[in-house]
Amino acid sequence: MLDQPIGVIDSGVGGLTVAKEIMRQLPKEKIIYVGDTKRCPYGSREEEEVRQYTWEMAHYLLRHHHIKMLVIACNTATAIALDEIKATLDIPVIGVIQPGARTAIKVTNNQNIGVIGTANTIKSEAYKKALLSLKAGLTVQSLACPMLAPFVESGTFLDHKADEVVKGSLEPMKGTGIDTLILGCTHYPILKEPIQRFMGSDVRIISSGDETAREASTILSYKGLLNASQEAPVHTFYTTGEQQNFQNIARDWFGYLPGKVETVSLEQIYQS
Repeated sequence: MLDQPIGVIDSGVGGLTVAKEIMRQLPKEKIIYVGDTKRCPYGSREEEEVRQYTWEMAHYLLRHHHIKMLVIACNTATAIALDEIKATLDIPVIGVIQPGARTAIKVTNNQNIGVIGTANTIKSEAYKKALLSLKAGLTVQSLACPMLAPFVESGTFLDHKADEVVKGSLEPMKGTGIDTLILGCTHYPILKEPIQRFMGSDVRIISSGDETAREASTILSYKGLLNASQEAPVHTFYTTGEQQNFQNIARDWFGYLPGKVETVSLEQIYQS
């Protein structure tokens, strides 16, 4: 059980931002990552589709890789499917919204927090609910940025400056008085530098990867599931889409290729 991998799932490459942090904080743990790049983005899809696709990834990891923990490293999937999956599976399941909310509350000084995310994440008000359940009296300003995840997923940020795309998406958040901005989509930390440039140095930019990895570590430790092996783990990254593009983005984000990259088809996996 201890040497079983941690499963990390996302609509595409965004969850790599969370996987990287888990690998940094839990260097002995093996990661099996599934990015559903073929059907990305989830942000504008019907809720039922998002729920089914998230279950397909979870079932694949459970059946073929016998994971000991599932990390839903996608804000849209967390908002729509986390509670149901958590209630159904008998392994620990964590999402990225609560950790992101906790981090923002720790760092805000003026209690005015901005959230950017996909249309589905913003519509669900999952961050607003999480933030206000942790601390009443906060001001929460939310903005859907439907262009950003596809921009990251396309890999074009590797060739072009992202400043224009970021400016076009975040313009309504400028001048709102927030001192903290939650990147409510795991694709967005890949654009953290241009987002910081646009928002200015007095706004703290929060991504949930760090706190999500900390939560994974705490739960595995509490349950006695931490890997004690001395062998270096071999990570595997599965994409449902184009392998080369996924590899290029992974190499750019990690600074090296963090494991094997393979293609997988999920459509046949799901059975309700």
